[in-house]
Amino acid sequence: MNEQGMQSLLDHDTMAERVESGEVPEWARAHFESFTDGLTGERNDTPFPCFFGTEAVKNGELLYTCVPSMSDREALTALGETLLEYLDTYEDYADRASLVAFFRPPERPMAEADYHDTLWHILQFLHVHDPEPWPDHIPTEPDDPKWEFCFGGEPMFPTCRAPFYDTYKSRYCPIGLEITFQPRKLFEDLNVTADYEQGQNAREVIQDRLEGYDGVCPHADLGDWGNEGDREWRQYLFREDDSQAPDECPMTVTREHPKTDHLIGNRPSVSAD
Repeated sequence: MNEQGMQSLLDHDTMAERVESGEVPEWARAHFESFTDGLTGERNDTPFPCFFGTEAVKNGELLYTCVPSMSDREALTALGETLLEYLDTYEDYADRASLVAFFRPPERPMAEADYHDTLWHILQFLHVHDPEPWPDHIPTEPDDPKWEFCFGGEPMFPTCRAPFYDTYKSRYCPIGLEITFQPRKLFEDLNVTADYEQGQNAREVIQDRLEGYDGVCPHADLGDWGNEGDREWRQYLFREDDSQAPDECPMTVTREHPKTDHLIGNRPSVSAD
């Protein structure tokens, strides 16, 4: 962690120091400032809806990486390596240690449809190069209420902010694509899954804040993992314009698939002590 290079896994203080000193590109500085300001600020006299994220930023619990391309093979391979390092790190780092990935913005403005395509290209790339098999207890069919993205053997919730949002400002980022990778174990350890009363209460608070912050009712696709009528994949990058969003999940998942050697063997070793 905190090695040189923009695609390193960085803790909050190191990311802030590199932003302050100018060690990261301007787009990475803008991303970091937009993200931290957004999660700790208010809109319509309402704080950012996810109070867990707000507290994580204030307490310096998040981890970060910067990705210089949304499509370049080397950049996405490095993202996969950083994500594997993160999965070996987050449980010992902090209770709410999600990984926030800032992507270099495109040279020309992109439409909403382009961002949907880009997100699923990134997740498909990570899946194809995943050195671990898809977990046995997670379905491979996205149209299953218990499906969710997995990597490194870990089910996780990758939630995005992007520039195309006019209505859902809680998902708006003026710079470019951001993906926050949140392992399901984080939610389970905090007892905030739908299975717990604490989780149900947290969701009610978040949905109340969403309505105040965005000024509209919570998105129709917002739901809980495992609920029969909800689909996890639709929540990663909420649709603003129905005509530009996919009707079916664009990702193809196989439990056992031919592995490349891009990430195998690159995962940092972890001491048994």
